Amino acid sequence: MLNWTPIVSLIESSRRILLTTHENPDGDGLGTAYAMADFLRQRNIDHRIMIPSQVPVEYSFLNQDGRIETYRPEHQSWIEKADLCIIFDVGDFFRLRELGDFVRSRRIATLNIDHHPHPENHPFSHNMVDTTAAATGEMVYDLLRTAGVDRLSREMAVGIYTAIMTDTGSFRYNNTTARSHLTAIACMEAGVNTSKIYQSVYENNSRERIALLGLILSSLRYEQNGEVAWFSIDGDMLRRAHARPEDVDGFTDFVRSVRGVEVAVMFFERPDGTCRINFRSKGRYVINEVAKQLGGGGHAFAAGAVLQDNLAEAIPKVKGLLARSMKAQAETAP
Repeated sequence: MLNWTPIVSLIESSRRILLTTHENPDGDGLGTAYAMADFLRQRNIDHRIMIPSQVPVEYSFLNQDGRIETYRPEHQSWIEKADLCIIFDVGDFFRLRELGDFVRSRRIATLNIDHHPHPENHPFSHNMVDTTAAATGEMVYDLLRTAGVDRLSREMAVGIYTAIMTDTGSFRYNNTTARSHLTAIACMEAGVNTSKIYQSVYENNSRERIALLGLILSSLRYEQNGEVAWFSIDGDMLRRAHARPEDVDGFTDFVRSVRGVEVAVMFFERPDGTCRINFRSKGRYVINEVAKQLGGGGHAFAAGAVLQDNLAEAIPKVKGLLARSMKAQAETAP
């Protein structure tokens, strides 16, 4: 277990703290920042949450008072006076985009709290990584306990429960552990409305997103004797569905649910011309090594990458790497 005592001292000795997470944020990154913000409020430590992109609509319940800000250049005068920047669930410093560049340019101390693996030559001043945690939310709960929080405030609990619920797929994924459930119980004891959070995140789809899902399902492809299901999304599909780029999140998990499919892959040609790749595995095949070969990373069964390629270039490249990896794993499986 990680030693959180020096980290608590670091946080409590800071006068101004910036809280942030990766672009296109998810429930783990946003939830942990939300929980930490309430802890800092109770400690009377000046703080703000700023992220590289907008808050997705399904997480708007975390931002009803506008506390989560989208980074803009006018924020720089406040940021440069910060003692510490706490970064949650980032996976890769690059995913902080221009916000990360500014923090680095001002040499602000950084604290990374994450359950994704990071290389030894990471750019963080302090690097707290626990790859056994199902979500960064579990780690923040441990930090708060070390800081003397015996009972979570309602806001802390909402943030941590959101983090764990989303990163475990509502406690369905194989990363779910007793630790996940015990932390969730602590959140429930603090008064979290679990049904309300679930409905906000998973039962809040727009008609446009459902239209896009229909287009995806009508063009779903199967490879490797049905063990791989993949789909692609381009600008034309978004326009036909009147959907937004952020509407694509979560589709890979849905496709993975097809009977017989072991690995689901999404190819998303983004407006800037790059291609975002998402991998999801049921557990038979490890897919983060393929993501690493493409310049990305992630967990063993949930990973991704961004390629400087269009769809026509990216699809055969990724399919080839994935096929070779799956074949090698099948040959060495017990």
